[in-house]
Amino acid sequence: MQDETILDLFWQRNEEAIPAVKTKYGAYCAAIARRILPDPRDAEECVSDTWLRAWNAIPPHRPPRLALFLGKITRETALNRWKANNAQKRGGGEVPLALEELGDTFSTGEDPVGREVELAQLGQAISAFLRTQPPQTASLFLRRYYHLEPIRDLAKAFGLTESSVKTTLHRTRKKLKTYLEKEGFL
Repeated sequence: MQDETILDLFWQRNEEAIPAVKTKYGAYCAAIARRILPDPRDAEECVSDTWLRAWNAIPPHRPPRLALFLGKITRETALNRWKANNAQKRGGGEVPLALEELGDTFSTGEDPVGREVELAQLGQAISAFLRTQPPQTASLFLRRYYHLEPIRDLAKAFGLTESSVKTTLHRTRKKLKTYLEKEGFL
């Protein structure tokens, strides 16, 4: 089923929208959730929450790209679950590693309203920075820090050694830090 047809079902509040979106994007959203959440039950619940959040968001919102919209919801839901699960302990997996790698690159303030504005501006600045990078570098960066893919999977996908991926990411983080300093974020 085409995305426009699925979106029309959502807009009509037709319950067939949920099975249609599960069929088309279930595996995609499950893969995102599993990269973040080590427990398969948590990942499955996160994907179910994605369908509910999509149902509640469409309408009034009509996303231009349904896959990206659902992927973003899944990622946010999974990260929130991960944070809740790891509030008292530091867990294993890619999330803490990726966050630790980015930790020295930038920080945000403590004021909640100011933090939201700053995070939005920071996101725009990072996007602008990535558009100046070679496509492979930008793709590596996004897949590591947005999709939280393991280094070994990135190396395999790009035909590189793990060392080469780590070096590229390290250099990109350094360039990003310099860029953010020039833009006044640090």
